[in-house]
Amino acid sequence: MADARCPPPGPGFRLEPVRRAGRASWRRRRARALPRTPRPGSPGRRVSRAAPMAASDRVVLGPLVGSIDQGTSSTRFLVFNAKTAELLSHHQVEIKQKFPKEGWVEQDPKEILQSVYECVEKTCEKLNQLNIDITNIKAIGVSNQRETTVVWDKVTGEPLYNAIVWLDLRTQQTVERLLKIIPGQNKSFFKAKTGLPLSTYFSAVKLRWLLDNVEEIRKAVHDGRAMFGTIDSWLIWSLTGGKNGGIHCTDVTNASRTMLFNIHSLEWDSELCHFFDVPMEILPKVRSSSEIYGLMTSGALTGVPISGCLGDQSAALVGQMCFKDGQAKNTYGTGCFLLCNTGQKPVLSDHGLLTTVAYKLGRDKPVCYALEGSVAIAGAVVRWLRDNLGIVKTSGEVEKLAAEVGTSYGCYFVPAFSGLYAPYWEPSARGIICGLTQFTNKNHIAYAALEAVCFQTREILDAMNKDCGIPLKELQVDGGMTNNKILMQLQADILCIPVVKPSMPETTALGAAMAAGAAEGVGVWSLNPGDLTAVTWERFEPQINPEESEYRYARWKKAVMKSMGWETSEPDANGDSSIFCSLPLGFYIVSSMVMLIGAKYISGMDK
Repeated sequence: MADARCPPPGPGFRLEPVRRAGRASWRRRRARALPRTPRPGSPGRRVSRAAPMAASDRVVLGPLVGSIDQGTSSTRFLVFNAKTAELLSHHQVEIKQKFPKEGWVEQDPKEILQSVYECVEKTCEKLNQLNIDITNIKAIGVSNQRETTVVWDKVTGEPLYNAIVWLDLRTQQTVERLLKIIPGQNKSFFKAKTGLPLSTYFSAVKLRWLLDNVEEIRKAVHDGRAMFGTIDSWLIWSLTGGKNGGIHCTDVTNASRTMLFNIHSLEWDSELCHFFDVPMEILPKVRSSSEIYGLMTSGALTGVPISGCLGDQSAALVGQMCFKDGQAKNTYGTGCFLLCNTGQKPVLSDHGLLTTVAYKLGRDKPVCYALEGSVAIAGAVVRWLRDNLGIVKTSGEVEKLAAEVGTSYGCYFVPAFSGLYAPYWEPSARGIICGLTQFTNKNHIAYAALEAVCFQTREILDAMNKDCGIPLKELQVDGGMTNNKILMQLQADILCIPVVKPSMPETTALGAAMAAGAAEGVGVWSLNPGDLTAVTWERFEPQINPEESEYRYARWKKAVMKSMGWETSEPDANGDSSIFCSLPLGFYIVSSMVMLIGAKYISGMDK
């Protein structure tokens, strides 16, 4: 998205928002009250190119709101006009993922924090180059990858371990151990309180693993120095002062993804904390999604309030303006997440979906809930094709490869790299590519990877239609992958309903900005339905007949069944899997090796 889409006006002009065809645009008008200013370098005025722009020359656009969008793959900072929702500028930094062992996914919390500082500073520099006054930024919102777990030292301000990312599978043994002490070994035992099944996905089991395996964290807890939080907590604490008085808080949407939070009382639950053996004193204070948490304490935006916080999928729901019961959106990022607003009453799923807090837009405002279908691998499969297989150099090349063939030629790809999430919740599954022939090439695999994202969405949409009772007539979409037109058309074909994409796809960041701008004490962004900027859409209609769609979907389901049950050996205490964990198998392999060596020795003697 070009940062210079709103160029600085020429002499004697000002920018004025005009709504045209449902989207914010700009027109230039001569400002009669303003005297004509000589151009830089013209007689009567000397201006150095390196000199800062005079305050009187700044473009006044009304109140602006910044948004920190901290995702699994990258961090971004975006600035919006609060009156028109126009994106003015942004900056993005990619985040490294670490894979120290099979199934382990980590990130450096300090790198994440530094990326936020960098994005904020670079965006402010771009705004200055556009002659836009950054003192008009009145608030900052935060949206973040959920469930990813951080523990840090409140005295030193240093993380005590890498962040364990939501995709991480190291806690499978922890889950199995906890499952044994649950009546009937029922994974859904806590759903009535949390809306979630017991799974490696959620923060409580990641925190339990850290307490069990990291001595430094155990000692910090014992000494009263440890703080726990998801990425939003780590960022807000750090940005509002850190060890010098930083605010340790989270919002209801992020808290609802920990398995320690009661989604009805909207409080940390002592029984859940006791079950997971988590000390409640290390937990952040739970706040609404829209209120002033604290002020920025450093950088170009020092003194600006941080006043909005939403988990990324809830932020996208708000950014898509899904404020009514039954409205839904699907976000295509690292994973894929379909959320449907169910209003002020939580709806428990009978078909493998999660019940989660959608948002609470103010301390005195009601909480709203959502049904959610979570898919672990969506955009991550494209990154895997690029980084692991090397069949493309950039993510954008996948669309080109797929377009060249227009079919997977019977090849099906189940990217269960982290097991299967909704609706199966099957951690034993692993990724497979099946239906290969000598004719199959990298183009077909690229096409199959895109189809996999669409088939996974079809599965969670089917589950949601069953739970809600009223099938969706169209699917609203957002996220980075929606720029792939092949993917969007495939999605419409596989769902057999239209797919609609907003012309401004940055809905996650927009949702956090809306929450921040609407907070009490800020009040620059109205969330009244009549005041919300209309949105234009790009629409993708199904182009294949339903019979063909059902045939392809049935073959996909067959492939999914074959992906299950692959991971059967239990890891040891250090998280390593070994064939020698099975005594009979280990004995068989060792004895076979001895016989083979003996046979070679004997054959050598004969010569």
